[in-house]
Amino acid sequence: MQVFFEIKTLQAYLQNQRQLSKSVGFVPTMGALHQGHLSLIETAKNQNDIVVCSIFVNPTQFNNPHDLAVYPRTLEADCKMLEEANCDIVFAPSATEMYPSLPTLKFDFGTLENVMEGKFRPGHFNGVGIVVSKLFNIVQPNKAYFGQKDLQQCAVINCLVKDLSFSLDLVICPTQREKDGLAMSSRNRNLSEEQRVIAPEIYKSLTASAALLKNQSSTAVKQFIKEYFDVIEDIELEYFEISDFETLLPIEELSVGKTALCIAAFMGKTRLIDNIII
Repeated sequence: MQVFFEIKTLQAYLQNQRQLSKSVGFVPTMGALHQGHLSLIETAKNQNDIVVCSIFVNPTQFNNPHDLAVYPRTLEADCKMLEEANCDIVFAPSATEMYPSLPTLKFDFGTLENVMEGKFRPGHFNGVGIVVSKLFNIVQPNKAYFGQKDLQQCAVINCLVKDLSFSLDLVICPTQREKDGLAMSSRNRNLSEEQRVIAPEIYKSLTASAALLKNQSSTAVKQFIKEYFDVIEDIELEYFEISDFETLLPIEELSVGKTALCIAAFMGKTRLIDNIII
């Protein structure tokens, strides 16, 4: 496994590999890797000759300075995990390497910026759009891999790929979960032991909602979720939405296979998100 810190050296290496007709799979991450990330690496390995994993905590997508400050940075451990997973290349640039000067470009993702993550994290998706565009231009992959847990981010990146005509295939992989149902996330390591025991209630609430929607209205299910978390002191619900899978706009009437149940909640200062498709 090779590790690159500079854009030019990575590009030169990848250009040589492409001249050898090798396909490139790309898994962008912010590090603090877990089994969910490694499942993306595994899928990419099965579909490409070379797999590149980027590790970069992108400052432009954090609208909360505390969130950026406490985001775990574990490059040495991440590289060890990636080497064991047979990843070929790690790209771990510094903030100054990625942003020699502050970007002035602004993305507008339309309605995607007005719901859920866009509503509660203003400016977040502009930062995502900038860094993903830069990474796609740097790596120029044949395929790029993302996890369904970040469903709205996947929708934003899909919009980015289509509107800017990136020549790559976007592959969305299923959410990986712990045995108790908690969606795997780098933020989980910020939970205390007591919080970690309670955290699976987030996923349990989603599965309970899916069952209720078979014979109850969306309004009734939203009230159920509110009351569900009212009695759990250690989880503060930020939002719960019943949305169209593609547009992520709120819906009242369900469409089988195209309805997303999406949730965000705080456990102390740690913010967790999750979703399921029904």
